[in-house]
Amino acid sequence: MNDFSTADFEGLIKEWITGLIKFAPTLLWAIALYFIGRYIIRFIAKLLKGLMVRRGVDVALQGFLLQVVRWILYIALFLTIVQVIGLPATQFIAIITSGFVAVGLALQGSLSNFASGIMILIFKPFRVGDTIEGNGEKGTVKNIGLFATTLNKANNEQAIIPNTQLFSNSIINYSREEKRRVYVLVGIGYSSDIQKAREVLLQIAKEEPKALPDPEPVVYVEELADSSVNLSLRYWCLTSEHAGCIFRTLETIKNRFDEAGIEIPFPQVQVHQ
Repeated sequence: MNDFSTADFEGLIKEWITGLIKFAPTLLWAIALYFIGRYIIRFIAKLLKGLMVRRGVDVALQGFLLQVVRWILYIALFLTIVQVIGLPATQFIAIITSGFVAVGLALQGSLSNFASGIMILIFKPFRVGDTIEGNGEKGTVKNIGLFATTLNKANNEQAIIPNTQLFSNSIINYSREEKRRVYVLVGIGYSSDIQKAREVLLQIAKEEPKALPDPEPVVYVEELADSSVNLSLRYWCLTSEHAGCIFRTLETIKNRFDEAGIEIPFPQVQVHQ
């Protein structure tokens, strides 16, 4: 019995060794294919990165695209090695596909934000540093992520907006153009001289150090309101100087109107008995 067991074991070992020797070329070829594939993937990724840098593609989008290309190429390499070894590749393809479908269903909302982030990075309706207004929030773009965009608001508050809500609604970009128009609305009393008020407002615009001479400033009668005649002063400045121009202009208007005796009315109620 012991002799039979020993002989049987020796035969099994010989069978394994014979099978290993027969399988060795295939195994060596699979290992070589893995290292060759890794080298080709790295070469393609390097080539693609250089192309995106030359084309000025956003850094965040570069990283995402490179990662996607690497994953696709590594999956293709894995399936190729599986076929070389002799395993059923169709089963692995089915498993990988099922995994992607399950992940997609579980992360449906996140993938929507992700897709919107990609669209923002591709079409560039705004860039980091731009002042924008979207989804009811206004601020300077601090970061454009693949899932959300971060704004710094005027009081240094951070607003984190999901990309789907931002990209699917209207976006106002205040920084895209080099120049912006300053628009200041001011009311004067009905007894005040409109022409005199217009001259004062035009003089304020001409004396504003950051105002651009072309186009020339203008003043319009905007509205005959209940208790005031509303005039609008309009002139142009550089986008970076817009807020400062508005603040200085409002203060100067109050001082100059007081000096000129031009009334800036406020709502009043008259009671007749």
